[in-house]
Amino acid sequence: MTFDVLIIGGGLVGASLAAALKSSGLNMALVETQPTAFSNEGWDNRMYAISPGGAAFLTQCDAWQQLDMNRVQPVETMRVFGDEDMELDFSAYQLGVPELAFILENRLLQQVLWQGLQEQDNLTLFHPAHCASLVWHDDAAYLQLKDGRTLKAKLVIGADGGNSWVRQQAGIVAPPTLYNQHGVVANFTVEKSHRATAFQWFQPDGILALLPLPQHMVSMVWSVSPEKSEVLLQLSHEELCAQVAAASHHTLGALQLVTPPAAFPLRFLNLPQIIKPRLALVGDAAHNIHPLAGQGVNLGFRDARQLAQVLLQRDAQQDCGNIHLLRRYERARKEDVLSMLLTTDVLKKLFNNSNPLLRAVRNVGLAATNRIAPLKKMLARHALN
Repeated sequence: MTFDVLIIGGGLVGASLAAALKSSGLNMALVETQPTAFSNEGWDNRMYAISPGGAAFLTQCDAWQQLDMNRVQPVETMRVFGDEDMELDFSAYQLGVPELAFILENRLLQQVLWQGLQEQDNLTLFHPAHCASLVWHDDAAYLQLKDGRTLKAKLVIGADGGNSWVRQQAGIVAPPTLYNQHGVVANFTVEKSHRATAFQWFQPDGILALLPLPQHMVSMVWSVSPEKSEVLLQLSHEELCAQVAAASHHTLGALQLVTPPAAFPLRFLNLPQIIKPRLALVGDAAHNIHPLAGQGVNLGFRDARQLAQVLLQRDAQQDCGNIHLLRRYERARKEDVLSMLLTTDVLKKLFNNSNPLLRAVRNVGLAATNRIAPLKKMLARHALN
């Protein structure tokens, strides 16, 4: 079976890229290992903060307008707390935008994207399907599935996550830097209204974020040591609610657990290259960042948007796997990715540190940033993309 483009990985970034190429005229295939049956019961504890730029891209993919907006929460204000009551706040009103971000479930967005993919004329879906081998030749790449089928493509796109199998097969190797932290996630109902505000507390032993959800709920992301993560997962529901309420200074009153906690390791990954002849990497397959800025998936959407633009704007006769074409994508993404990688890495190291000198520096920096309106706007505008 022969295709122009083969996308391996049907998560949010891979699925959105396929949708963005609907009008490209390219014959495409998408391989996903997981079944695509989505349950609508309860709430997903995996939430994302989608930037306005990400929402605009998903609208172009005909996905955003299909969402049940009763399960989507706009963020109008963000409050970031440091030591000694130092605070940095962002307001959509002050920035002249309707909202700073949207909080929604991974499952909800995944479902609407896949509904569109199943009706896409230029796309063949292989799911669930498992990859056995992947080799590149001058004229094409060849993927063999475990069921014996072989797919040939001019361009392979690796969208298969942080532990990317495609990246390994291509020999693009860079050891990730482990943060010695886990992200603990859970959803809660709250006693006091969150007023469409996202809260974040930088603490010496971790970073706690409470993101607003519909129906008087919040989503928690608490970046803590593996040892504290294990303790949090073992707590009773009542004890966990009490600890989160205390760590958030009871800002939202009493909490009630809605979805049980889960945890995942955090790491930093900056690759020396994200392309090779007939290969491009996107999303977590191309980079891993700390979740403290909530920008991981948005960075992936910007990858998908840029790669789609490069492929859509190519000459109709140009080989879509040509290395010179793919370099346009790599060059266009380099500054944005490196900027976000370094920013999140520096913030994590600056705030998760008990050094008195660093403590003084971060407090001065937080207070100064909050007072300098142009600097605040510059930081916020970057996150809105």
